[in-house]
Amino acid sequence: MHIDDRLATVLAVSATGDNQIRVQFRQLVDLLGTMPTTALGAAADPAVDRAMLRLGELSRRIPPAERAAALDRSGVRLRNARLVAELACDHPTVAETAIRMARLSEEQWLDILPTLPPRVRGLLRQRRDLGTAVIQRLDQLGASGPGLPAPPLTETAAAPQSEEPPAVPVTVDDQGGKVLPLRARTEPQSPAPPAAPPAAPLPAPLPAAATRGPAEAETARPTPSEGAARDGIGAIVRRIEAFRRTREATRPAANDAPFLPLVEEGDPARLQAFAFACDSSGRIVWTDASLAGMIVGLLLPLAERSSSQLASAFRRRLPVRATPVELDGPAAIAGPWLLDAAPEFDGEGRCTGYTGKFRRPSPVVAAQPANPEAVRVRQVLHELRTPVNAIQGFAELIHQQLVGPVPHGYRALAAGIAADAAQMLAGFEELERLARLDSGAMAPEPGEADLGALVEALIAQLAPFTGPRQSGFTLTTTPADCRVGLGHTDAERLGWRLLATLAGAARPGERLSALLQSRDGTVTLTLGLPEALAALPDPFEGHAPLSGQSLSGGLFGGGFALRLAAAEARSAGGSLTLRDRHVILALPAPRAERLTAPDPLPNPVQGVSGIG
Repeated sequence: MHIDDRLATVLAVSATGDNQIRVQFRQLVDLLGTMPTTALGAAADPAVDRAMLRLGELSRRIPPAERAAALDRSGVRLRNARLVAELACDHPTVAETAIRMARLSEEQWLDILPTLPPRVRGLLRQRRDLGTAVIQRLDQLGASGPGLPAPPLTETAAAPQSEEPPAVPVTVDDQGGKVLPLRARTEPQSPAPPAAPPAAPLPAPLPAAATRGPAEAETARPTPSEGAARDGIGAIVRRIEAFRRTREATRPAANDAPFLPLVEEGDPARLQAFAFACDSSGRIVWTDASLAGMIVGLLLPLAERSSSQLASAFRRRLPVRATPVELDGPAAIAGPWLLDAAPEFDGEGRCTGYTGKFRRPSPVVAAQPANPEAVRVRQVLHELRTPVNAIQGFAELIHQQLVGPVPHGYRALAAGIAADAAQMLAGFEELERLARLDSGAMAPEPGEADLGALVEALIAQLAPFTGPRQSGFTLTTTPADCRVGLGHTDAERLGWRLLATLAGAARPGERLSALLQSRDGTVTLTLGLPEALAALPDPFEGHAPLSGQSLSGGLFGGGFALRLAAAEARSAGGSLTLRDRHVILALPAPRAERLTAPDPLPNPVQGVSGIG
């Protein structure tokens, strides 16, 4: 498929029923999720914008639990950063599933982090496949970690395991430090004033034995259950202290922000993207805290002639998608940018400004020069292949009676139509292959193939046709090694195209010579040219198959088959030529890369004389 119109096909369908709505939702998620784009890289594609709008409309008609279940299915691939960012702003259930199922690169996570809600950043922090840069960025954005560290194994192992029922939780009474059960405090024994929350942690109460006599101390000795409860509280306190120490150790320093524009020390790294918010006049009023010193206060170039598209969008309060903008300022932000932004409105409908993102344009990759004629042929073939595919599909439906009983006469007609359509598609494939080979858009399959064994097998395969006609090939092989530097599939296809074309053009009783040689790193196959082709002014010229010819190397006759075979040989580094009523196929032998072993080092014992 050379023109991917699957998204347009899905958008052309109007989903009305509940089942159609759910099916189209899954189709859009699958198509958008497999697009290898960044968070806003696909914004310039109108089809993608329409698909995102349609996805939002369908989401409002599907319950959140069903949307999350559709994302949690096996086979769903969320590789589109823009789609992940949109789903992260959905219902919490959908956002959690999207963050868990997303498969983005480190650059894509860094690209969409500023657009994610704080709650979703906390969910993202729980992933274990994030890079160091993403974790540091989450720390700068204030995303909290997954929670307290797990308790040590020694503490859990030290918990008493007894068959007695669990002890009643205890607490310390405010009057005299007496230990009472928790439910005893809730019983209406005596009214007590409500205890106000302490402003600071209270000191630990003294043990009961320190304030009472020996007899009372003996009776107030803690039971094993009370000691276990106190040990559990101590373990939680130690885990809190460990978490606080770890957070303080990993917290970035307060002065790690980039230098301000007026500071000459240091060279800040060149920014690749940053989020922003501006007022209705185009002046930036918000950005990340670390970049505020050199970005807040900048005015978007709305008055410049080169930014007429941006100024028109601002004047009409329209979204901006991948609009080129040139910024002046420090080296970190100076240069070309692409702007993606959307207008913000207050409750009365007045535009309060724009929020969006600046991103650097992708580096321009020099495109390979394409043959205009080959490109035009491929476009025409695509337009022809689509209706032929449809005709073949409907013919097979009728022939196989998938839509209901069909009379045998109609089934026979449908079978003939399906066969003709398949033959036409095979011809389109040959035309496209020749166009791609001539334009250099296709490379042969790398590998090795034994041309001698392939030619012998193909001659034997042609024997049922050439045997009754007393025609065929007389093969003479001189070398023992006839390997060529071409993949087995491509070599077999090239040999069949050549041998079938010549055998089909040979008259009954006409034997053709076949000589296989190998010399100077080149394997040569010399085949005799049939009289019917030798009588033509140029056998390579396009002509229809000869009358009565039941075997042909292609749908478009021998001339086209020979030209296609010559293009295949040329792409493999060989050639196909005509000389003295013979067709000569020359293919290079595979390059033998032999590694010369280094000379062995002399044995130090053998190199010393007079030992012993």
